[in-house]
Amino acid sequence: MKVHSIGHIVLKVRDLERSVPFYTEVLGMKEVSRNDRPMAFLIFRDNHHDIALVETGSDSPDAPESAPGLAHLALKVGTTMAELREAKRWLESHNVKIRRIRDHAVTKSIYFPDPDGNEIEVFVEDADRSWLKKPELVSTGVPMSL
Repeated sequence: MKVHSIGHIVLKVRDLERSVPFYTEVLGMKEVSRNDRPMAFLIFRDNHHDIALVETGSDSPDAPESAPGLAHLALKVGTTMAELREAKRWLESHNVKIRRIRDHAVTKSIYFPDPDGNEIEVFVEDADRSWLKKPELVSTGVPMSL
């Protein structure tokens, strides 16, 4: 078997009516379908779905910090610092709490939570694709200001 790419991700959320607007209005996704599970299916452009949200209920507990599972979801927003600065302005204008900003050498990243605390990273990628020559760069990261 040869895996070609990641097809989609499914995130657990407490309340679809709270989470869908975050993903559509803040992250610019389009809701394409729902089912009675209840689940919402969202796209960025032309995929059948990129992210699905499955509702777990308002009394669902937070996963412990040390529990196995998804650490964060990373979304590419471009290749320039201007694009990352624009993403930061956009997030701030939507009252999104930015947790940290990091320089990972191969990417520059902003981290923030969705309404249920699922961590999201938006990043710009090194246009020079430096990781092709130095793969070890992928494990670097230092705080940066933007």
